[in-house]
Amino acid sequence: MVNHIWFLFMVVGIVYAAWHGQIGVVTQAAVTAAESAVALAFKLIGVMCLWLGLMKIAERAGMIRLFSVIIGPVVRMLFPSIPRNHPALGNIILTLSANLLGLGNAATPFGIKAMQQLQQLNSKPDVATEAMCTLLALCTTGFTLIPATMIALRSAAGSAAPADIVGVTVITSLVATFAALTADFVCRLLLTRGRR
Repeated sequence: MVNHIWFLFMVVGIVYAAWHGQIGVVTQAAVTAAESAVALAFKLIGVMCLWLGLMKIAERAGMIRLFSVIIGPVVRMLFPSIPRNHPALGNIILTLSANLLGLGNAATPFGIKAMQQLQQLNSKPDVATEAMCTLLALCTTGFTLIPATMIALRSAAGSAAPADIVGVTVITSLVATFAALTADFVCRLLLTRGRR
């Protein structure tokens, strides 16, 4: 659906420019945007390599394991329906750890794997379980302590102080996560009452 919307935007823009005799502007803008995208991608490669390298060092130093120990009890409290030693819990912890470190792109594969494992526990495959809804809420808000990807983007775009967003990001993501978990809890209560 989104592809159709973008295609419609492009066609309308090209037709409008052609109608007003400005098709050269569209061509120039497309070339300039493509050059800017490639330049930004090259800048991001270096910064992301640095952050991912630091993450690898942190992982080998046991920092990810430390996050797992800290997050583990909270995860078990948020997902009471998942059996204690089920592999989905490990992938949920890895997803939340990657989000905490601001590496949302690294969290995605773990989140997908966790959802697949939660689906195996699902007695009604066409309906999302409470655990699936909670995981989706947590992944959507993505509580972040170190917004590594945003720092990388700001640095690549030439920001004088790319890390200035850390405080605001922590507060914003904390409020969003709290709001999502509250909504998840309220919806569970309403659903449970509706079944009675």
